Amino acid sequence: MSTPTILRLTGLHTRYHFTETIRIPIAVIGTTLFPSLSLLFFVVPQPFAQDAGAATAATAQLAVFAVMSVCLFTYGVGVAEDRALPWDGYLRTLPAGPLPRLTGRLLTGLVFVVIGLVPLALIAWLMTAATLPPSRLAMTAAALLAAGVPLFALGITIGYSLSTKAAMAVAQSLLLPLAFGGGLFLPPETFPGWLNAISTWLPTRAGRDLVVTATTGTGLPGTTLLMLGGWTLLTGSLAVWAYRRDEGRRFR
Repeated sequence: MSTPTILRLTGLHTRYHFTETIRIPIAVIGTTLFPSLSLLFFVVPQPFAQDAGAATAATAQLAVFAVMSVCLFTYGVGVAEDRALPWDGYLRTLPAGPLPRLTGRLLTGLVFVVIGLVPLALIAWLMTAATLPPSRLAMTAAALLAAGVPLFALGITIGYSLSTKAAMAVAQSLLLPLAFGGGLFLPPETFPGWLNAISTWLPTRAGRDLVVTATTGTGLPGTTLLMLGGWTLLTGSLAVWAYRRDEGRRFR
């Protein structure tokens, strides 16, 4: 199949997934606005909101939370919902292969990540002392992408492994523990020793530390890249296994 055809199919799948998601406004609001509301209610009223370093770190943490929300629900629950539809089964029998469909879903998730980050950045800019020099924009975007890779793979694993109801329950069960344990709500410096030790093993903590370093210029903990790489390898392998397992069980 030619490259222009693949690109055209990818565009069609992206538009389809975006349209399907946007038709349920509450799903979009719940996934994209909760990080901004958390910043508005739990960071803006605090005295440290007028400290540039602390406010920037808090915004960075919630940006990772926005990425995680999209990964768990748009990819995890969204894939599980699609698998329950006859239309998805038909698409997977077509000769185009999985690349246009999966790429379209990936691009749709990136769109909703941007939708979630825009109000977060505006609130931080208008109501706190958070600052992000233009020289750090590209570094921050790259850090957010790197932080989202294992979470994206985790969402794909959930979506291709579980039914819709089970995927929703698992995504909801993982969201808050991973966010709190990873230091996305409270900075890890406030954790007791035992919780901080557990936190360093979580993918959200590695992503949080990477993005905070990119935005504030603070030192990067030595275990961050190791943990992020390990979780990327693990969740990526699980995502490939889940997809192939589902393909083998449903279409052999």
